[in-house]
Amino acid sequence: MLKSIKMSSVLAYDWNELAFGSKKPISSLRGTFIMAPRHMSTKRFTALIKTLLPEGNIILGIAKEPYVEGLEQQPQFQMLQSQDIQPIIDKVNKSGLKQRIVMLHYHQRDITHILKSFDFRKVVLVNGSWYRAFHLRPEFYILMQRGVPFEKVSPFIDEFEAKAYPESIQLSKIPDTGAFTQREMLAIATQVGRHSYDFGGFQIGVSLGRKQGSKYTLLATTYNMVVPYETYAMHHGASRELNFSPPNDLNHYDTIHAEVAMMIKAQKKHFDLRGTTLFINLLPCPMCARMFTQTDIADFVYSQDHSAGYGLKMLELAGKKVERIVQ
Repeated sequence: MLKSIKMSSVLAYDWNELAFGSKKPISSLRGTFIMAPRHMSTKRFTALIKTLLPEGNIILGIAKEPYVEGLEQQPQFQMLQSQDIQPIIDKVNKSGLKQRIVMLHYHQRDITHILKSFDFRKVVLVNGSWYRAFHLRPEFYILMQRGVPFEKVSPFIDEFEAKAYPESIQLSKIPDTGAFTQREMLAIATQVGRHSYDFGGFQIGVSLGRKQGSKYTLLATTYNMVVPYETYAMHHGASRELNFSPPNDLNHYDTIHAEVAMMIKAQKKHFDLRGTTLFINLLPCPMCARMFTQTDIADFVYSQDHSAGYGLKMLELAGKKVERIVQ
């Protein structure tokens, strides 16, 4: 027999219990489903509830994982947890309103089954709560096939909160000096890539070093940065998603590539690039590879392939040494 989870005045269900039983407890609500959202301030959550509640019941998805799937251990992609907003839901459900808020706890991997199983009136998606462009994900196709209306909203109350958000997040510490092996330099590049706010594309990190004996002196690190500010795509919507762009389309893209960011930093800090080595977790795209043919960077070390090896061919034709190390 299905059991709901009583959390104060919050009525909550677990997908594991609903999966092989009756779907009526959720479907009968004919409510708006907020697909498990990333973390947001109580002010923003309150505003979202005030907007949606007059339309009917709300089913709030709560992810069982602490981070967006695929972006684990990245504080800028923490998921909203029930304890963060329980007092607000308590207040709503005790208010005597006809509409109520019900929680649905699930693993993010189960979202496709949930969207197929329940009759939601509408689905609300909070930007930055998924990895890779939404229109390329299976959730999008399920919603389209079932004819379920959906909308995307910002996790921030306004522009000021969006711009201030990065200051509230403590990202992993990246070394700014030191001598490291090839593998360590590549690991640093991968680590710094996790500082990116780009939830719609590959998170690229770069470390630049100069070889000294058997090790490399670290000169600088960069990652693919969202512009004009880090949370712009979360607040306004990812341009790739807004334009239904294919995966490698650079016409609708929200970031400066990590490689370009490195060239900007090198110019500002007046680095002598002669004889340096660039470490990157993803082989440079065709555009960045062409750019590097005109620089003094001598060697390139990467871990994952890209664009059918175009960048590798282009760099080698320019006389650069390219090496792949699988992490």
